[in-house]
Parts: sequence; C-alpha cells; structure tokens
Amino acid sequence: MIVIHHNPECGTSRNVLRFIRESGYTPVVIEYLKEGWTRPQLLALLAATGLTPRQLLRETKSPAKALGLLEDGVSDQHILEHMLKHPILVNRPIVATKNGVKLCRPSETVFDLLDRLPKGPLTKEDGELVIDKNGKRVTLIDT
Repeated sequence: MIVIHHNPECGTSRNVLRFIRESGYTPVVIEYLKEGWTRPQLLALLAATGLTPRQLLRETKSPAKALGLLEDGVSDQHILEHMLKHPILVNRPIVATKNGVKLCRPSETVFDLLDRLPKGPLTKEDGELVIDKNGKRVTLIDT
C-alpha cells in the first residue's frame, strides 16, 4: 500500500502522484487540506520521517510568517498546534510506503520509496526529464 498526503494545487504533489501511478501503483490519496490532520497522525508522520515540526513547516504560501512561526525560539510544540489548526502549514507531499515515509521534495525523491520505476521517458510538469528513455533515473550534476 502507498499513501500520499496530497495537495492538488501543488505542482510537486501532482508530479509525485503521477510518478506513483506511472510506476503501476494505485495509491491511497489523502487530500490533507480537506481532511485536516489529527495529532496522532501528524506525530506518527513526524516520527516516521525523522523530521521536526519546524522542518516540516511550509514557510511560503502559508500563514507561517503571519502566525510568527518563522521567528527564532518558536517551539516545535507551538508549530505543531498551529499545523493542526491550519493544515496548509504542513509541507507536502508526504508519501508512505512499505519502504519508508518521506517528504518528497523534490518530486523525484519518491522513486527512493518505490520498488519499481515508471517506463521512460518521464518528465515533470515543467518538462524536466526525471526518467530517461531507457527507464533510468536522471541525475542532475551541479557544475
């Protein structure tokens, strides 16, 4: 089973969902902006990813700054409380598989969680190649 905590308004989240489906899986899709979060659910995802609430905090296109959550000294507990009230504060997409749980940013990091890759070539919405015509992952090298 694969579960994706998805925001259909987010290009990265749409890419990840498409990559999972192109790999031959039918994931459980949780639109977390509609469903919201429970404390146990969010704590379990934080533990599984190894991230802190601050590391999982969506800083842009969210009320994080207006709520004062970007300031030094704000506790993880305080951030968590706001995440429960404002689901948009949680960065996305989060994918859970038998191979692990991960915040999949950039989108191609989802391949680390999958047992099989999609057939290539495969691109992101913006046209960036992520799987070549031979079905191999494309690695961008900084020069």
